[in-house]
This record gives sequence, C-alpha cells and structure tokens, in this order.
Amino acid sequence: MPKIVILGAGTAGTMMANRLCESLRPEMENNECSITVVDQNREHVYQPGLLFIPFGVYKDRHDLVKPRENFLPREAEFIVSPIQRVDPEKNKVHLEKGELQYDLLIVASGGNIDPSEQEGLMGKHWQKSIFDFYTIDGATKLQKAMRNFQGGNVVLNVAEMPIKCPVAPPEFVMMADWYFQERGLRDKVKIFFATPLDGPFTKPIASKTLQHVCNEKGIEVVPEFALSHVDNEQQRIVSYDGREVDFDLLVSIPTTKGASYLEESGLGDELNWVPTHNNTLQSKEFDNIFILGDATNVPTSKAGSVAHFQSEILVQNVLRWLDGLEPLPDFDGHSNCFIESGFDKALLIDFNYTQEPLPGRFPLPGIGPFTLLRETNMNHYGKMMFRWAYWHLLLLGKDLPVSPYMSMAGKYHP
Repeated sequence: MPKIVILGAGTAGTMMANRLCESLRPEMENNECSITVVDQNREHVYQPGLLFIPFGVYKDRHDLVKPRENFLPREAEFIVSPIQRVDPEKNKVHLEKGELQYDLLIVASGGNIDPSEQEGLMGKHWQKSIFDFYTIDGATKLQKAMRNFQGGNVVLNVAEMPIKCPVAPPEFVMMADWYFQERGLRDKVKIFFATPLDGPFTKPIASKTLQHVCNEKGIEVVPEFALSHVDNEQQRIVSYDGREVDFDLLVSIPTTKGASYLEESGLGDELNWVPTHNNTLQSKEFDNIFILGDATNVPTSKAGSVAHFQSEILVQNVLRWLDGLEPLPDFDGHSNCFIESGFDKALLIDFNYTQEPLPGRFPLPGIGPFTLLRETNMNHYGKMMFRWAYWHLLLLGKDLPVSPYMSMAGKYHP
C-alpha cells in the first residue's frame, strides 16, 4: 500500500492533501493508499492578511487564524509534531516522537524570516522602532507603532532575496502613504523603500509601473541597497557600498529561509530551499520526493497563487508516479498577485517563467473584470474578496476560474 507523507499543513500542503484525497478516494477507502500530513502546530494563518494588520484593516490574529483541522480532508491522518529530519535514503521522516515510513514524500514546509541573519537588526531597537510584518506578533506590534507614530522617516527594507510574496514590500509603502494621509500626517512622514533590486519589483515592466506609482505618491525608492548592517546607535541602515538611510521607524523583511530540518536532512541549499526541477516539481536528487510552495527553489514567486497552480500540476504527477510513469513537465512558473496600493485601489500582475507581467485585462480578454498593471477599484475588491475564496475554495482544493497555465490572451506589450 503506497504511503504518501506531506510535510507541512500550510497553504501548499493543505491544498495538496485535499486534491490528492479527492483523486485517490476509492483507493483510500479500500485501504490501498494512505496520506499523512505533518505540521508542528494546529494553527493555519492567512498570510496575505498580515500586510493589513499594521494599518488596522485587520485587527489581530482572530481575523487571520483558524484550526488546520478545519481544512484538512477527513481521509488524511494529521500528526502535530516538530520534524527533526528526513532520511531520504531510507524513506523515513523522524519526528520529535517516533518516525514515519513513506513511499512518496511531498515537501510543503514553507519558509520563515530569520532576523538573526542581519547584523544589528535584533539590537536594542528590535520591536521598539524596528519591526517585521511577516509574523502575527510582528504585525500586531507594528500596528501599535504605526498608530502612535507622529512623524519622521518610515523605512521599508528588504534585506535579501528571495522573500515570501515579493509584492508585499511595494504594497506596504503604498499603503503607508494612504494610512498617513488618512491620519493627516503625510506631510510629516517621509517614506523610503530600500531594496536590493534595481527597482520596486523583479520584472522590468512591472517595476517601471510601480516606480511610477511610488513617484506619484512621494515614496523614495532606494535601489540596489544591499544591507550590510543596522546601526542602532544612529538609527540607520547601512549598505555594503556605504550608503545610509536614517529611520525613525524601520520595517524590515529579513532573510527568508526554508525549514531548518531540510538542511539537516541534506535536502536543502544554503537557505534551506529544496533543489527542484522547474517544470515537474520533482526533487533533483530523489525521484520519490516532490516539492511545492515556498519550499522549492524554482525561479518564481513564493506566493499562494504559485502554490495553487503547482498543486493542480503536481497532483497529476503524483498519480503518474503511483502508476509507474514519468512526471510531466507541465508547470510553467505561473503566478498572479493583486498589489494593494491604498485608497481602495490595487494593481494586478500575471506572469510565468518566461513572460513578464504585461498590461491588459484578466481573466477574460477585453472583459476582465480585472485590469493588469493599472490601479483600479475592481482590483482592490478582488484583493479583499480573496480572503473568503482562500478559506472556502482555495484551501479545499476547489477549482478557481483561473488556469494553472498562464495565457497571453487579453495582454499586450506596451
């Protein structure tokens, strides 16, 4: 009887468990196959919502956290335990208590920030005038700091790429512009976006569009800023080339890493991302290991939409593996993201490995209802409605009206 083990019950792991149980239900009912999901805790966090906590759009953890069991399929066994390591040679997962044997392993362990990687970041100003918003604790403490802020330099710094949800940094600074205007303080606040990229985003056309929006909002983008250290005494960040940006409030996106047990298992690279074939999502070293979501090292965004599109492709490759067939190279790196820009508006991008974001209409050519690479109210409503779709459709493995394959229909080159 094939034993399938999924490591991680976040967005990627939950979607995968639901899709596989739907596809393998007859085999599971006849005890011809089993699926086990492992995670270290029982709390599922709606991560796209973390961005909104500092601005009071969502208030606290109660708006974003629900029990994992509510969304995992009843046919799958759910084990709550820290994972110590994987032994890929013996097909075993070692837990804090006990071990699991597997025939097929799916790694969906996500990624987390590690602020200890940046010199001075966790100094005397940490969680006083330096915050993150990639954790609930950081986002809620930043909400209080933003609420009490009366003026000065607000600096958003991306310490190192890759990061989870690469549109979140420009979203934050654009929403900060809206937030301080709403509070009547915008003329007392300078907003800086210091990034290691050469612009606000990784792709040229989208980066140019976002740069234009930032310029209109009076946000100063500081490009190619490779963070050397945080100077706690002078309250400034310093780049390796000697440039400095003073801050009164620093919002940091520290180094992001995969799960630590992946390095200890010999599965991860220097940042604990698992080397993965770009199109099949199969491990480059072990044929019976597949990876999806943030845990992969494939060159696309670490975002929920990517995990969604990957899961649709990967379920077919898992079924092929169970049938003794080679996986199909069908994943094209598809990603799409709403980019909240404040004042009830947002942009939208849609792209893949080979095609950068372009303007146009989405998902229906000429109709939309969403508009690519342009601020619209409809895009904002799409962003805000996504929370409902996430809990009620996406996590449960339900089909959404967006293909896992990127289409050029409705797009045009500017």
